[in-house]
Amino acid sequence: MCQMGVIPVLTVKPWRALFDEKFHVVVGNLPPTQEVTLHSLHQSEDTDYWEAFGHYVSDAQGRVTVFKDPSVGGTYEGVEPMGLMWSMRPIPGSRPELRLRKKEVHTPMVVTISVYRGHMSQGFREQVALASVVTERWYMSPGVRRVDITEGGVTGTLFLPPGPGPFPGVLDMWGGSGGLVEYRAALLASHGFAAMALLYVFPDQNKNATIGYPYFEAAFRLLQDHPLVAADRIALLGLSLGVTVVLSITAYSEAVKPRCCVCISGSHACRIGATQSVAETSQGIHKKYAKARTDEENRIIWRDVLLPIPEDIDLKVEMGRVTCPLLLVVGQDDQNWAAVESADDMKEMMERTGNSHLLTTLSYPGAGHLIEPPYGPHCSGHAVWRPQQTSRRCTGRLMGKDSRFSARASLSQCQTPCAVQIVSIVLRQMVSLLCKARPLTDQCRWNHCSI
Repeated sequence: MCQMGVIPVLTVKPWRALFDEKFHVVVGNLPPTQEVTLHSLHQSEDTDYWEAFGHYVSDAQGRVTVFKDPSVGGTYEGVEPMGLMWSMRPIPGSRPELRLRKKEVHTPMVVTISVYRGHMSQGFREQVALASVVTERWYMSPGVRRVDITEGGVTGTLFLPPGPGPFPGVLDMWGGSGGLVEYRAALLASHGFAAMALLYVFPDQNKNATIGYPYFEAAFRLLQDHPLVAADRIALLGLSLGVTVVLSITAYSEAVKPRCCVCISGSHACRIGATQSVAETSQGIHKKYAKARTDEENRIIWRDVLLPIPEDIDLKVEMGRVTCPLLLVVGQDDQNWAAVESADDMKEMMERTGNSHLLTTLSYPGAGHLIEPPYGPHCSGHAVWRPQQTSRRCTGRLMGKDSRFSARASLSQCQTPCAVQIVSIVLRQMVSLLCKARPLTDQCRWNHCSI
């Protein structure tokens, strides 16, 4: 309670929403100029706790309105309506180099928002909150269907929007860390795309030695032949190593003809040959491991492995062979991949071959390697696989020096979108390129729906 026994009132609207939707947090019934701390807490599926907090001072009416009032301290500062989400970090004492990724997309990310008296930075568990609200953040909106794909030798998960279709399709490929990552595809389906998350880096290295063009072509055909997918409106979406796959098959495969490509934090300087496997390409990259550096925290800086960008056309994707619109998304502080230099070289190559009109580049100062769906916590580094033949003892791989810029990559003095809007921009680009994607409205997603 606050003075005179008045109970503070905390509201979070909407309390249930898609992961990339904003919520509005308001605290009322406070004394004027009362110092309070707003705190968010989430327990991940790996049982690790993540938190964020902002320091606020109530106005003359005894209110704190997060979308217009500045935080004066905490894990974020300034007017940040979603700071309680994107600035989340592991609580003190957690395991090192954690990365928050949703695995079970059919369940929500549950986040508890609380308000505490005074400006606190630690000891939240030992204090009693003035008020708390439990919120749900979903990747799958009501009506989205999840379909396991295990046919034709292809392994993946297809997410289908509600409705009769046909829907524009997206073949979604993540990076070299491997595994089947579904949350981005699920969110795309919630925005009206038939999106398939594709597994192409398996735990079994023998399996990876068989993954090449035939595998990606089979996945593309499977999506293309689905009765609810518009066969002539399929995009390829890749992150990191996934960009290598996207650019390679777009340039050289006779069977894969995407309507457009979206490439996030990747390079063309390690192409997959028509008869090569993903394992062979990865081995070629790792042979250059000696060029990697470590920072003061002993995290690997991988970006130098691809530098300098080769001049020999046989050592990179021939960008002149790309005949569809291409969107590159680049973090200028990418410490994991030479994305900036690669984007510059791709532009020069396309200018020389006369197809630069197909290229759009979004480049964000301060942003690192991991550019993900809006409002998710961003990490500056995380534990990853490293070549066993090295004697180096490293704690993980550095993605970018300051994770805040991967969530808020703004340009000084310019009306440039922040990085939490990048996926929204990508969606709009894909909508315009794929034509009439029919994104769902907030009303049909959540109102009068039960989970």
